[in-house]
Amino acid sequence: MVSAAAGSYIHLYTELLQANMLTTLGTFGLLLALISTPDNGKNQKLRLSYLLGFALLSGLGLGPLFQMIIAINPSIIVSALIGTTVVFVSFSISSLLAERGRWLYLGGTLLSLLNTMVLFSFINLFVRWSFFYQAHLYVGLFLMCGFVIYDTQLIIEKFHMGSKDFILHSLDLFIDFIAIFRHLLIILTQKVKKKNGNHITSIIINHEACLYTLICFTGIGKREAKT
Repeated sequence: MVSAAAGSYIHLYTELLQANMLTTLGTFGLLLALISTPDNGKNQKLRLSYLLGFALLSGLGLGPLFQMIIAINPSIIVSALIGTTVVFVSFSISSLLAERGRWLYLGGTLLSLLNTMVLFSFINLFVRWSFFYQAHLYVGLFLMCGFVIYDTQLIIEKFHMGSKDFILHSLDLFIDFIAIFRHLLIILTQKVKKKNGNHITSIIINHEACLYTLICFTGIGKREAKT
């Protein structure tokens, strides 16, 4: 989280690096590098650097969204962060307290829905229907809440099976947290803008398309881990 915050700070307050297509490709590259580099006990520093780099560029990617929100109402960011923390902690605790393996059956449903969301995110780049976008936004939020429950129990199950790959486990939970945060940012911003009679759908759709594509890549790893 600190690395992601640093990335956002770099975009907002310095000229060292700005979010663009190259940094987006870099985010995908580091994610693929981390997923494709199995833990062998000797490459922990390398894989940790991949994770920190991915988090940094993910935060950098939030920079343009932050810029827009700060111009509207900076308190939205704080509210979204608090809301994300409450949601994430609540669903994580409920998963930890649930019977072991109870929610693992959600994996297939969540991954299928995720693939559908990726498809419709790209369709929405060209066919921008307001009702469709709103439904997509809220379904996406509930989807990511489901992933918090699923990922938490999957990590527990992996641990009982001998897996101690905390780096990959951190990646899963980090992406879940950032996804919920991004959704809440958009939802809260839309509510503020609607009071003024404005809409921001066209500005934010690109963020969602990239978000679901990133999650889809990690979803491949989750599917393999489950099997």
